[in-house]
Amino acid sequence: MELNLINTGYFKLDGGAMFGVVPKSLWSRTNPADENNLCSWAMRSLIIKDGNRSFVIDSGMGDKQSDKFFGHYHLHGNDSLANGLKKADIGFNEITDAFLTHLHFDHCGGGVKREGDKLIPTFGEAIYWSNKEHWKWATEPNPRERASFLLENIKPMQNAGQLEFVNTKGDDRLPFEIITVDGHTEKQMLPKLNYKGKTLVFMADLLPSVGHIPLPYVMGYDTRPLLTMTEKQAFLNEAADKGYVLVLQHDPVNECCTVKYTEKGVRLEEVFAFKDI
Repeated sequence: MELNLINTGYFKLDGGAMFGVVPKSLWSRTNPADENNLCSWAMRSLIIKDGNRSFVIDSGMGDKQSDKFFGHYHLHGNDSLANGLKKADIGFNEITDAFLTHLHFDHCGGGVKREGDKLIPTFGEAIYWSNKEHWKWATEPNPRERASFLLENIKPMQNAGQLEFVNTKGDDRLPFEIITVDGHTEKQMLPKLNYKGKTLVFMADLLPSVGHIPLPYVMGYDTRPLLTMTEKQAFLNEAADKGYVLVLQHDPVNECCTVKYTEKGVRLEEVFAFKDI
């Protein structure tokens, strides 16, 4: 198995929204904001080459939205899905499987592209993996998440006949395990896999950055923040016990980290680049 971590771009979100009830004087120590109270966030994707299959885990927000849309989210930097795949030495049509942790626009938008007046899957030869519970949640959105679930990012994969649903209890069609969590959104999926003798977990939005490790540091975007705290506590305890490597999707600086027990609870142990695993 060969793994690569790529960055599909940076975008900006309100710092207060990203840290919920935590005061700016605290969260700004790890995630400084600009003059508009916006913080930069990465959108990383994990590439897994396993035998004759190549997986991309999430695909960023893409570039097909309107200028007004990007005016809200301030996509910036030179990274993109295309550049990331090129660095990983893999072409779009070589991707056999596009696994989506969840269907918020910054995780799945790059998986659909505009071709003339049509919207089609970016990965023309790939199976797109979601799960039944989350698919229903995304296609019949609640008012809180409606702006994050954009049908133009979601429906084309189904319309093209490329959508499959995983068995979240265990699915031997995938080369990794799945951890499901429901605090951020219904049935978010975190890939868990063995690599170079270590256990890696792609953290998606259960833990966006190292700044979110303390339990109360929960995003305002989470639909069930108290459940997120419970899920995060259970996971971080397990990660500290077993020495998991946490692959951070949104941290603007740090790609990976480990955690340890302290007198204040589970806290950051060390950070490092993915290539140093």
